[in-house]
Amino acid sequence: MRSMTAFAPAAPRRAIQDLPDELISQIAAGEVVERPASVVRELVDNALDAGATQITVRLLAGGVRLIAVEDDGCGIPREELPVALRRHATSKIRDLQELEHVGTMGFRGEALAAIASVSETSILSRLDGEDKAWLLEARSGELRPAPRNRGTTLEVKELFFSTPARRKFLKSDATELAHCIESVRRHALARPDVGFAIWHEGKLVEQWRAVPLAEGADRNEALARRLGDVLGDDFITNSIAVQRTLASSGITVYGRAGLPDAARSRPDQQYCYVNGRFVRDKVLTHAAKSAYEDVLHGHKQPIYALYVEMDPARVDVNVHPTKIEVRFRDSREVHQAIKHAVEDALAAPRAALLADTAQIPLTEASIPAAPASLGWQPSTSPVRAPMAPQVQYAMPLQEATGHKVNDLQALWAPLREATPAPSASTAPAPTTGLAWNTAAAPTTAALTATESENTLTAQPPAPDSPSADTTWPLGRAVAQIHGVYILAENAQGMVVVDMHAAHERIVYERLKEQLGNNQPIASQPLLIPATFAATPQEVATAEAHAETLRVLGLEVVPFSPKTLAVRAVPATLAQGDAVELARSVLAELEQQDASGVIQRARNEILATMACHGAVRANRRLTLDEMNALLRQMETTERSDQCNHGRPTWRQLSMKELDGLFLRGR
Repeated sequence: MRSMTAFAPAAPRRAIQDLPDELISQIAAGEVVERPASVVRELVDNALDAGATQITVRLLAGGVRLIAVEDDGCGIPREELPVALRRHATSKIRDLQELEHVGTMGFRGEALAAIASVSETSILSRLDGEDKAWLLEARSGELRPAPRNRGTTLEVKELFFSTPARRKFLKSDATELAHCIESVRRHALARPDVGFAIWHEGKLVEQWRAVPLAEGADRNEALARRLGDVLGDDFITNSIAVQRTLASSGITVYGRAGLPDAARSRPDQQYCYVNGRFVRDKVLTHAAKSAYEDVLHGHKQPIYALYVEMDPARVDVNVHPTKIEVRFRDSREVHQAIKHAVEDALAAPRAALLADTAQIPLTEASIPAAPASLGWQPSTSPVRAPMAPQVQYAMPLQEATGHKVNDLQALWAPLREATPAPSASTAPAPTTGLAWNTAAAPTTAALTATESENTLTAQPPAPDSPSADTTWPLGRAVAQIHGVYILAENAQGMVVVDMHAAHERIVYERLKEQLGNNQPIASQPLLIPATFAATPQEVATAEAHAETLRVLGLEVVPFSPKTLAVRAVPATLAQGDAVELARSVLAELEQQDASGVIQRARNEILATMACHGAVRANRRLTLDEMNALLRQMETTERSDQCNHGRPTWRQLSMKELDGLFLRGR
């Protein structure tokens, strides 16, 4: 008996012939029209190209039964309505030059024909100045007058009625509605000057009013208002403005980047636009994620809305049926522009923002006189009033582990044995530890190491100098908890600082400045080279990037046609897995730019060094050391997060503290 798995006989040959126009359009609809949201996207694109200032989307059954898009644009003349439904008929482009400089949302002229082939479509449009509108039924071709103001209404009923198999793949009405709302939301984020409204089953579900932009006004203000309306006020509160222009290429990057604390578990609030078009591009996504490498914890996803403006001739939007992907002529240039724009925005310490909300003047007259005995002078000011800096004389510093707050050279020096602190009844003022030289408070830049290895003196400003009247965003240190956290008081309330995480970031940023970007990483040869079986791509990458590997402190050479040998690794990673390290670096070199790989690898090594060199938990600090650390945090880039992305400080307002104790209730 013949097996059931035997091959079926070949089908008889069929003649090659042209496909019917309707079938061609239905095939095209399979690429352009995936679900109701795809129809909404195409119709809103056309409305924006028509110059609309108000767009209304009406839906039934999540867009399956009805999609109606109304606009107040320029309208379509009566004689052009039948032409609009033909395949590849458009008013957007005329020749190849215009195709290579596309400045409109749509340009192919195939969307309406594809939509009409799988639904019941009608167009109602009226030009400005005409006495009536005209309605065209796509299925019958009937054209008749109808009432309407200036603009166009395009209705799509019973989507996929002619292709039942496609309709079976649609999800529930609620799911399709969510996709339609998201499609309109993406347009709304790019065009704050246009109002949008979404109705479903006769109920208004979303509405975003147009944000008028006066001539000469800052577009970032209008954009921030629209972002707040669409994504919520929390998005604005937890993000910072981004603005950068490359003079060499004319690329401008603007928008808002979320703070690291606002990162989410899913990438559901990441929006990238190129010349006003929402796109999903690996170059843009990787560039934005790279800017957060030093400040994100774990696998969190940042939030952002970034807008790239560039010469249309330098970007190809005709690479995907739905135009959601683009191709750049110089992707590295765009990558660097976005990365540096977001990095610059994130670099400024957020502690400086606290100084904008409340000022704490520190003058010579506000500093109390030195007490007769050691200790602290209690403040007689009201609880919520600005407090004068408290005076602390030389106190014993009990050395535990770690290094001095700003002694970077001691990071690689062996720790000296800690000397026991003398009792309070013996010597008056010990020489070990930090000391206030006068009754003034330390300033931001007054952190200098003395000749004594165990002493760091905070120099106060001169009474007549401009810095004598200044502001401390992170406030004054008042105590240390379990040798781990620093408590400080500022105008808003209380600040809690993780001293190890904060000092780790400070040391890390200083190491990056000291080493620069051109020095190779110190390597350590292996006594016995580690060999591993390599793919042809890995062998080729090792040979092509031999110099890059040397800069990274790695020596990876071919051992045989299918084997690589690791002869040297970075000295700081000598105890790690050499083979795994080599594989990871080769994989990244194969996909990314060599300079970016070098920078990331160097930063990872410096982060490891900074982590081991920062002050450790259970080390007791004096108030001088705590204040010195706070002042450095206020001037160090990215000091709000440690090298691993953990926050370094938290603010508790007086309102939050009052709530803990039910005050005022």
